[in-house]
Amino acid sequence: MSDHEISKAVVKRLPRYYRYLGDLMNAKVERISSNELSDLMNVTASQIRQDLNNFGGFGQQGYGYNVRYLYNEIGKILGLDKTYAMIIVGGGHLGQAIANYVKFEKRGFSIKGIFDINPELNGKLVRGIPIRMTDEMPGFLKENEIQIAALTLPKTGAEMVVPVLVENGVKAIWNFAHTDLHVPDDVVVENVHLSESLMQLSYDLNHRKV
Repeated sequence: MSDHEISKAVVKRLPRYYRYLGDLMNAKVERISSNELSDLMNVTASQIRQDLNNFGGFGQQGYGYNVRYLYNEIGKILGLDKTYAMIIVGGGHLGQAIANYVKFEKRGFSIKGIFDINPELNGKLVRGIPIRMTDEMPGFLKENEIQIAALTLPKTGAEMVVPVLVENGVKAIWNFAHTDLHVPDDVVVENVHLSESLMQLSYDLNHRKV
């Protein structure tokens, strides 16, 4: 089945499968049934089978799933068998926290640069990566063939920097800025609106069943 036929809901569950399978591998579990995985993840066994059948199934009746094989195959589906050159635009607390999160590089996301407009941050090292000024960004993007940009800056700054990113070859934007970005069809955007997530948590807290 081609990617465009697979629902967003299924795709959003794949990283969770990947994480649980990684934990199972660390625990030396070699195989697992959909029912056992269902108990761990609180997702129905039929949902797990339906999700995985979108990509070929991977299981054997009476055997279940080979944990390492399924982990590796989901990694390939997610594109984690490749390496991506990435920059962070916004060298404040959030940008630095992302740069310091070493698991990104283990997943193939190699942070090549950090950019900011604040001259007081110019040259500051974050896990060995110097913060550069944003006027250096166009040349850096081309020279390093950057594919992904994480935006951890205010709304107005994000809107100003997006055309520069797109013009210089960036094809994916991880957007933490509190704004919806307008990009060409061949550029993908993943929005992470922290305040909206917190408001959703507030709603759930105030409408929970007691």
